[in-house]
Amino acid sequence: MARKKIEPSQLPFDEFVAWLEQDKESARVGEEVSENVEAASFMYHLDGKPLFFRQVGQSEFPVAANLFAKRSNIAAYLGCREGELIGKMAGAIRSPSKPEEAQSAGFMENEMSPADLSKLPILLHFPKDGGKYLSSAVVFAKDAEYGQNMSFHRMMVIGRDRLVARILPRHLDKFIERAGGTLDVAICIGLPPQVLISASTSVEIGVDEMHIANSLKPYKAFRLPGGILVPEEAQFVMEATITSELADEGPFVDLTDTYDVVRKQRVVRVNRIRYRNGAFYHALLPSGLEHKILMGMPREPTIYEKANEVCKCTGVNISPGGCSWLHAIVAIKKQSEEDGKKAIEAAFAGHKSLKHAIIVDDDIDIYNPAQVEWAIATRFQAKSGLVVKLDEKGSSLDPSADPITRDTSKMGIDATKPLVAKGKDFTRALMPMPDLSKAK
Repeated sequence: MARKKIEPSQLPFDEFVAWLEQDKESARVGEEVSENVEAASFMYHLDGKPLFFRQVGQSEFPVAANLFAKRSNIAAYLGCREGELIGKMAGAIRSPSKPEEAQSAGFMENEMSPADLSKLPILLHFPKDGGKYLSSAVVFAKDAEYGQNMSFHRMMVIGRDRLVARILPRHLDKFIERAGGTLDVAICIGLPPQVLISASTSVEIGVDEMHIANSLKPYKAFRLPGGILVPEEAQFVMEATITSELADEGPFVDLTDTYDVVRKQRVVRVNRIRYRNGAFYHALLPSGLEHKILMGMPREPTIYEKANEVCKCTGVNISPGGCSWLHAIVAIKKQSEEDGKKAIEAAFAGHKSLKHAIIVDDDIDIYNPAQVEWAIATRFQAKSGLVVKLDEKGSSLDPSADPITRDTSKMGIDATKPLVAKGKDFTRALMPMPDLSKAK
């Protein structure tokens, strides 16, 4: 009797990673490589391919990298098609659900005593970085009034049990302030993609991103001795304290492929490191495709929802050419001549860091740069379709924005065709598909 095929979406996270490793498009590095730039250089030049290292430096833990550098890998794990990801994310944000609480967790099997970050294969990614960085780590924090929050924070190693974390003035910063300047947190490495995506979403304070993750795909959470809930499938869990001490953080290559500046940031003291049997370390290349997808893709549903408030939006692509942060291509089914301009404003409202918005008709493939450029070339007129916004607040990641105030200029391009053409045909000519098997 033939065995029933198991779909990737049915696999536990660590088994899904093992499934990716067996994929013919994946790459494996069997020889020892250095954690100082060499491992990251493989990630850079093999970007887009899941990559597995047997030995990085002297660490006993293997390294998995570029795991979610393609949308198709995320879709496979979530059990949907790539085109369904935006709707799935939007639905999870609208209808979050509480994960089931587990009574045990694999990462409780082992504890590193004393906590020693040098035993992990933490990478120096680029030659001019300020130090080795945790870049795939998610911070889990708890507040008596607002509940739990999870968010990405890059963290530079400055000692065997000390990190310095880049913390923007958002929810985690508010939790620290309300706690009197120091805060106990959990730091997790090696998390399933629905958790990584949800940690990158931008929602109101008090909304638990773990609940968004559970609506994307159900998982179990485990309550640590300090009361913080973390995903049971995490490979590594650090119990840590964000202190009031400040230290230099940076330089660091961020989404824009440029070095971010050095700042005084909070020091994090690592108190415990727990890990699963057979744990792997998830390395995420700053500015790589995985970084771009995990940061940019969660902004697509917020633009999609805002655009659908004013017109019929059919798709959003936070494009990698725009650093998966600064550019959005938005497809609409145009019903009035003002829909393009309305969609531009909605895009900026849906993603505050957005710098350029391009609106196209729904016959354009928003993931095909040549088609988007064609729409601009044939359907856009600057005198009527250009929106320029001066003296706006932009992204701290944009090297061309003011580094202190974030002041920038923004631009929207309405590259949609008019509903009523005046003597011209804006329809893109299509060709039927022949039987290609006849071609020898």
